[in-house]
Amino acid sequence: MGRGGVHKDRSDGPERKCIATGEVQPRYGLIRFVVGPDGQVFPDVAAKLPGRGVYVSADRSALDKAIGKKLFARGFKAQVTVSKDLADEVEKQIARRVIELLSLARKSGDAVAGYEKVKAMLDREEAQILLQASDGSGRGKSKLSTPHFGKYIGWLTADELGAAFGRQTVIHAALASGGLAKRVVEEAQRLHGLRETDDGGKGRAEG
Repeated sequence: MGRGGVHKDRSDGPERKCIATGEVQPRYGLIRFVVGPDGQVFPDVAAKLPGRGVYVSADRSALDKAIGKKLFARGFKAQVTVSKDLADEVEKQIARRVIELLSLARKSGDAVAGYEKVKAMLDREEAQILLQASDGSGRGKSKLSTPHFGKYIGWLTADELGAAFGRQTVIHAALASGGLAKRVVEEAQRLHGLRETDDGGKGRAEG
């Protein structure tokens, strides 16, 4: 059960162009930005706010390039103000979305936490996604395997997973197919692009 990257040629959904890389890709892999009345650029991570928007790939290097080279002004065709903490704010908001989606999945009975519950769900072949805390013990995490044809998400912290499940910390969690699984994977993919992993890499939900 390899943990390789998800294919990037997925074509469902509307496509948008990244102002930093010039690449056109499905909107789920991008972050939308809008400008407030005061000219301040801020993220619209849900892509629901009115007005003109520009898009940047959900990737830390692309966002850093957009900020550093003042590409937002070019994209909006106007003088704008960009916070030096914009990239960190985007990461924080996307992480919050992942946590909220996992919390909803838990309340609907589609997500479980704790080694024994996760192992049981995997053994019953009901799990589609295995989540493990980035700061958890490598030895402990190695005892559980990614579901066949499933996904692995390993870049949320134990505190973040804990927040999703109403606990102080969580190391192991699993999510069943259907329901919110697709949205969790897509938001987690965006988060991974914005967050450096332990080995310095960036990527997409692995499966």
